[in-house]
Amino acid sequence: MKNKANFGTTVTEASRERPTLKTIAFMTGLGITTVSRALKDAPDIGAETKERVRMVASQLGYQPNRAGVRLRTGKTNVIALVLSIDEEIMGFSSQLVFGISEVLTGTPYHIVVTPHSHSKDPMLPVRYILETGSADGVIISRIEPDDPRVRLLSERNMPFATHGRTDAGLMHPFHDFDNEAFAHQAVEKLVARGRKRIALLQPPSKLTYYTHTRIGFQTGLHDYGAEEVPLRVTIDTPLDDIRNAVETMMRSSNAPDGIVCLAGSAAIAVNAGIEAAGKCLGHDVDMASKESAPILNWIRPEIITAYEDVRHAGREMAKAVIARIDGVEPELLQSISQPVWTRPGS
Repeated sequence: MKNKANFGTTVTEASRERPTLKTIAFMTGLGITTVSRALKDAPDIGAETKERVRMVASQLGYQPNRAGVRLRTGKTNVIALVLSIDEEIMGFSSQLVFGISEVLTGTPYHIVVTPHSHSKDPMLPVRYILETGSADGVIISRIEPDDPRVRLLSERNMPFATHGRTDAGLMHPFHDFDNEAFAHQAVEKLVARGRKRIALLQPPSKLTYYTHTRIGFQTGLHDYGAEEVPLRVTIDTPLDDIRNAVETMMRSSNAPDGIVCLAGSAAIAVNAGIEAAGKCLGHDVDMASKESAPILNWIRPEIITAYEDVRHAGREMAKAVIARIDGVEPELLQSISQPVWTRPGS
């Protein structure tokens, strides 16, 4: 009777508590070691046994115990995404997370988002991850030419990938968007519409892609015979301030007839400023803007738009981090995507 009581308790606990390898072993009649190796797709375990173990694990909702995995292997199976909370607008960060998650699905790795504000010390989240050992790999964005986070991660041999490039001789995995090509092509499209006086709503000067953008823009002005109208705000400026600055610019005697914008959310503020000044987009002025979600043409079909596939960027960075964990050399894990122009400026 005592043995039966114990047996009954085991069945009850198996149905109530978080399933473990022991639970699956009990349900399948297999040993714990066999179950573990079947879940790891070990070659010495038969296909029928693997299928039976996986089916039971799925029905039970089994998930590996990360603490146990870390004790056994020294790994966390975590990829940390250090993401600026200031980027959560028009779906940028959600698309990035979706892309990363698509790659991690079916691998042992999980994504953990570590939020921070770019107005605070960007080193804090990276130092925390390194000091606590809370991730096997890291993904960071808003990259500077000589980024101290990249230097620290490289020095500590932490696998990582960046959304953007550095410019200080550091060899590391990255995925970037060709902002130089975007800015050059944007000027070309505006000039093709007869625009010759063009303003640029650019990134903050501390970020690497500011330089890429300026090179493409200035080269475009030179190549297509246009001139720049200065705009004293950036895409990081609060949207109300962008709107007000554009309204003031459009009311002045030095108003541009073309505007290049580096962010979809900022383009909405630019459009509001144009309208507040009593000007008409597509008539008095044209705008070419980058966007990470196909929204701008819903608001104003007249906007010339180029698509930046942020979900693709997430996939590329996730693949790069995993490959780096597996020992692939960083120079083999670098990619740049090109702008895809959509209506009406294609």
